[in-house]
Amino acid sequence: MTDSETADSDTARPVAPRGTKLGIPTMTAMVVGSMVGAGVFSLPRTFAAATGVAGALTAWLIAGTGTLMLAFAFQALATRKPELDAGIYAYAKAGFGEYLGFFSALGYWASACFGNVTYWVLIMSTIGAIWPALGEGDTVLAIVLSTAGLWAFFFLVSRGVRAAAGVNRIVTIAKVVPIVVFVLLALFVLDPAAFASNWSGVGYGTLFDQVRATVLVTVFVFLGVEGASVYSRHAKKRSDVGKATVLGFLSVFAVFASVTIVSYGVLPADEIARLRQPSMAGVLEAAVGPWGAWFVSIGLIVSVLGAYLAWTLMAAEVMFVAARDHDMPRFLARVNSRDVPVTALLASTLLAQAILIVAYFSANAFDFALELTSALTLIPFLLSAAYLLKIAIRGDGYGADASVQGHRTRELIVGLLATGYTAFLIFAAGLSYVLLSAIIYAPGTVLFAMARREQGRRVFTLAEFAIFLVALGLAVVGIVGLVQGWIVL
Repeated sequence: MTDSETADSDTARPVAPRGTKLGIPTMTAMVVGSMVGAGVFSLPRTFAAATGVAGALTAWLIAGTGTLMLAFAFQALATRKPELDAGIYAYAKAGFGEYLGFFSALGYWASACFGNVTYWVLIMSTIGAIWPALGEGDTVLAIVLSTAGLWAFFFLVSRGVRAAAGVNRIVTIAKVVPIVVFVLLALFVLDPAAFASNWSGVGYGTLFDQVRATVLVTVFVFLGVEGASVYSRHAKKRSDVGKATVLGFLSVFAVFASVTIVSYGVLPADEIARLRQPSMAGVLEAAVGPWGAWFVSIGLIVSVLGAYLAWTLMAAEVMFVAARDHDMPRFLARVNSRDVPVTALLASTLLAQAILIVAYFSANAFDFALELTSALTLIPFLLSAAYLLKIAIRGDGYGADASVQGHRTRELIVGLLATGYTAFLIFAAGLSYVLLSAIIYAPGTVLFAMARREQGRRVFTLAEFAIFLVALGLAVVGIVGLVQGWIVL
C-alpha cells in the first residue's frame, strides 16, 4: 500500500504485517511509557501548592481507585467487544452513536497533542536551569527547539510502528530507574519533623478543596492507562489488551504516589511549591546535593521523549481508525508502506505545533497544556466507562453461560464506579475547562461534516444537531470568557 492509498471501506482496511504484532510485554511497556512522562516529574510542586500529606494521600486513594476501575473497564471491554479497534473512540461510538464517538476521537486526539506540548515545555524548562535563554520552556528559542523536536519525531514514527514501539520498550525501562532511585533516596533522608509539619495542609482550605485542586493532575499522570486499548489492532491476542492495561497501571500507581508523599519529608511544603519545574529535581537536590538535580533532569529527558513517542503513536492511531470507520475525512485514513497512518500523524504534529505557539502566549505554558490535556480526556473516558455500564445492564456480549454471567455482575459494578469517577472528575475540573474543551469540540465538528458529505449523508440527525448546538453554545461562552478575561490561559 502506498501513501496515496486510502481505506475507504472495511475491505480496504490495512492489514498489519506479521512483524508488527505486539505481545503483552511490549503493550504493557506502551501503557507504562505513555503514563510515565512529564507529569510524574512535576508532582512535588503541584501537590505542595495545593495540599498537605493528608490531602495528597486522599487524592491518590480516590484517583488510584477510580483509575483502577477505568483499567478494569478497558480490560472488560476488550474481552466483551474484541471486534472494536482503537477502544476509547470505538466504545463511545458503539454505545452512544457516531457524533459522540466523533467527539471522543477528537477530544482524545486533541488531548494527546496538548500532552505532547507539555513534554517539550518541560524538556526546555529542564535545560533552562543551565541555559537561561530557554527560560521555563516558554521563550522564543525554546519554541524553536521544541518545533525541531516535534518534526524529528514525526519522521521517526513515520518509519514504522514496530520500530517506534521497540524504541519505546527500551526507553520505558531506562526512565523508570531514576524515578525509583529518587523515591529510595528521598526515603533515606526523610525528616519525620518536616513530614509531620506538612501533614494537615494548613491554609489550603478544606480537605475536599485540596483534593479537588489536585484532581486534574492525577488525571494527567494516569493518562495512558488506555494505551493498549487504543492500539489494539496490533495485539497478537485481544485478551492481551486487558492484561497489559492492568499490568501497566499497577506498575506505576505506587511509584506516582510515592514520589508525591516522600517529597513532603524533604522540604517544607511552601518551599516545594516555589521550586521550578521539574520540581522533582529540586527536591532531590535538597536531599543529596547538586548531582541529584542532574540525575533527575537526565531521567526526565529520557522519560519525556519515551512518553512523547507513545502518545504520538496513539494520537495518530485514533484519527486513523476514526477515518477508516467513516467518522473522519477519508484523507486521514491514508497509510504508508510501513502501515503508519501518515496523514493522521502529520495532522497530530501540525496541531501540536499550533498549540506550542499558543502556549507561548499563556501565563504558564506547562500548566495550560497540562490542565487542558486532562480536561479534553474526560469526555472520552466518561463515554467508555458508560458503555461498559450499558452493555453490562443489557447483558450484551455475555452469552448464556453461567460462568460468564458471573462476570456480568462484577463488570456492572466496575462500570458504575468508573462512570461515577469520571463524572466526578468533570465536576471537579470546573466550568472553565468544560468551556475550553467546547472551543475544541465545536469547530472540530467540521471534520465530522466533511466525512458525512463524502458519504452523501445528512450532516446531522436531529439528536446530533441538538448536541452540536449545546457544544457550540458552550464554545461561544468560552470565547467570551477568554475575551473578557474571566477565563485565563
